[in-house]
Amino acid sequence: MLDNEKETSTRAVNRGIARLGLAMALLLSLAAAASAQAQAPKTQLKVGDPAPDFTLIDTKRQPVKLSDFKGKKSVVLAFYVLAFTGG
Repeated sequence: MLDNEKETSTRAVNRGIARLGLAMALLLSLAAAASAQAQAPKTQLKVGDPAPDFTLIDTKRQPVKLSDFKGKKSVVLAFYVLAFTGG
């Protein structure tokens, strides 16, 4: 193996190790952020109670209130952990 080829191979290995380290650091920081999230507030709601009014941001970054749909449409909420977040 020529010195140039050996140097190129060493650089490729070092890049791979650096990428692996970066990926591990990213995963650890995501895990820490997920565990540090605030606990859900306590509520007195029971099954069958009407949902309290709330506002969420839609995919066009516009606020949408639950009360906007009262008497007009049925609303179904589904929460998927890390869906559509790039995480």
